[in-house]
Amino acid sequence: MTHSSPGAERLSALMARGTAFLGSDSAILCGAMSWVSERNLVAAVSNAGAFGLIAAGAMPPALLDAEIAATRALTSRPFGVNLITLHPQLSELIDICGRHQVSHIVLAGGLPPAGAIERIKGIGAKLICFAPALALAKKLIRSGVDALVIEGSEAGGHIGPVATGVLAQEILPAVAAEVPVFVAGGIGRGSAIAAYLEMGAAGVQLGTRFACATESIAHPNFKKAFFRANARDAVASVQIDPRLPVIPVRALKNAGTEAFAAKQREVAAALDAGEVDMMAAQLQIEHYWAGALRRAVIDGDVEQGSLMAGQSVGMVTREEPVAEIVATLLAEAEAALAGR
Repeated sequence: MTHSSPGAERLSALMARGTAFLGSDSAILCGAMSWVSERNLVAAVSNAGAFGLIAAGAMPPALLDAEIAATRALTSRPFGVNLITLHPQLSELIDICGRHQVSHIVLAGGLPPAGAIERIKGIGAKLICFAPALALAKKLIRSGVDALVIEGSEAGGHIGPVATGVLAQEILPAVAAEVPVFVAGGIGRGSAIAAYLEMGAAGVQLGTRFACATESIAHPNFKKAFFRANARDAVASVQIDPRLPVIPVRALKNAGTEAFAAKQREVAAALDAGEVDMMAAQLQIEHYWAGALRRAVIDGDVEQGSLMAGQSVGMVTREEPVAEIVATLLAEAEAALAGR
């Protein structure tokens, strides 16, 4: 980051805590997107001075092992790994991160299971968790989490019920002095980054804005769907059965959106019949998403696949290199701060 203008100096000062925590030039995390956040995008983000995250998703341990090694071959800059709490082999995945001396682990998908925090601390990694509510943020800090991401419902993929602006107002004043807090959900411009930093955030996380970068391996059809979409096309999935606590997912509306409703009915029926327990039912839903997302991202099936996108999708209008996206966001943030 240059220190030439007052805006740049102010931005640098506001991001100082986040960059110190991440070890990057700018306190911008690229949110982990299954199938999209792999070696190419992660390395490009970290090489651009931001912070990339490998989306481990449903990966088996051997696959994560290879992915971390491949990412290391493409960047010497720090990057992290996003693990899902529901993963049946979570302990093994943490051990693999330890063997590779991964500096930061993001745990997504609910409260960390017993022993996970200690295990992550044990390998010397910094732990970042999602806090969808103030009470949970405080609980996570007490349990030893190093940083938090507060992600609003505008985000793509799995979402909580509260808007980013509300979460930021509620959580930042209460806990930002204790741990670095990164704000996520619906951020598409640098002016919004500047606003959240001024509210006390240590940095931000963006996913949708990076999904269609030149370095993203997402299928051209997937990218075209993003370029065509506007904010109102990114809708949250509907929960069919109250006993099946499915975390809503925000994605572009298509035939796959309807197929998910049918899948929920099928899993709920299996739950009724006693064929599966709650954990198995939730895992079935998780695996469904992984498959549906793969169909869209890798195979380019934008009708039946899942086009997970945040409401900032309307600000994604063309393919551009990661370095350009980061530079644009920083320049916009600097301009916003200089104008105040």
